[in-house]
Amino acid sequence: MIPETSQQYQYFRFPNGIRLIHRESAGAVAHAGLMIDTGTRDELPGENGMAHLIEHMMFKGTKKRKAYHVLSRLEHIGGDLNAFTTKEETCIHASFISPYYERVIELFSDIFFHSTFPEQELEKEKDVIIDEIKSYKDSPAEEILDEFENLLFHGHPIGRNILGSEENLLKFTRNDIVQFIHNNYSTEKIVIASVGTIKFEVLKKLINKYFEGIGAVTVSSNREVFLGYEPGSRTEIRHNYLSHCMIGNVAYNRKDPKKHALILLNNILGGQGLNSRLNLNIREKYGFTYTIESQFSSYSDTGMFAVYFGTDPKSVSRTISLVHKELEKLRNEKIGSLQLHRAKLQLIGQLAINFESGLTEMLSIARSHLLFDKVDNMEEVIRKINNLTAEQLLEAANRTFDPLQLSTLLYEGRDESEK
Repeated sequence: MIPETSQQYQYFRFPNGIRLIHRESAGAVAHAGLMIDTGTRDELPGENGMAHLIEHMMFKGTKKRKAYHVLSRLEHIGGDLNAFTTKEETCIHASFISPYYERVIELFSDIFFHSTFPEQELEKEKDVIIDEIKSYKDSPAEEILDEFENLLFHGHPIGRNILGSEENLLKFTRNDIVQFIHNNYSTEKIVIASVGTIKFEVLKKLINKYFEGIGAVTVSSNREVFLGYEPGSRTEIRHNYLSHCMIGNVAYNRKDPKKHALILLNNILGGQGLNSRLNLNIREKYGFTYTIESQFSSYSDTGMFAVYFGTDPKSVSRTISLVHKELEKLRNEKIGSLQLHRAKLQLIGQLAINFESGLTEMLSIARSHLLFDKVDNMEEVIRKINNLTAEQLLEAANRTFDPLQLSTLLYEGRDESEK
């Protein structure tokens, strides 16, 4: 059965180029976000870490608020204010009870367009992010993902670590922040997304009230298109009890219609279900690993597919061999009609459950609207999944799982006593 949905998205573009997407929903809690199409890949070589630093600094004071008042503005009414940076986007978002929409919209306008980036706060925040970098390096399961992207996209901005380096951070000045914003932030790159109990016309008036003074700003995109992938392999000795490994390839970009086949294929192979092939045939059958999964991430002009696992160093070679065996099956054996039907039902169910979270839906539609200027509702997503064929999955598997095109990054564990 196909789950019933009532996702009717409403759109508006303001004179300054800022776009709005909203879905009116019942419920006490609302979610809103402001997302801009600027991230790590827009940094120049000496700027790595700048986009993420700006995300932090937006909370450190505006022309009319100190850091405490920024952070307390929503906390005082039980709301949650947060932000994140990706390779291609920067986002501030909030979850709150619906009567406080105006407070949220005003705060978004204030921190995004009127942050002052005070020098004393900048020096403190550098220390905070340096601690974040060290914490991340203490977690090889997290670190290996970023390093694997660096291996896949070697020498290209999209492969850079989002956090940047301690060396870069220490050099950044307030003027560097202002210059980066001047070079990369455009009103035409901004989407405000909302899911909550507010009428669309009321929301438009609120945004117009607090954003109408923002003039249209247009900047040319200097993004370097990724070309020239070359597969590679690298092994590093790490003094950890576990070995960590990633195996993968570049993949379809966000605008490629073939990505839908890889989304379904990825879910069959190592998605969130405990019945994924990797989980059943490696963890459950042999007990080699606690965590084994696959992932597919798409960007505006490229993508990444990868399998990750952590295992005892004695089991690394066998686990790698079993992963390649599962990839080979998907390249050579067409999925049967019953299994394909079940896989579609599973993916549709997972997506429907994920979209029960208003926050997840809000962030998803913001990102989609940035790239496509519209968003597929759940009925359209379901239709695309149901139209997939076994032949399309086989084509995606042979393109993505080609053994001659796979890259491998291994953090080979060593017992602490071997130091």
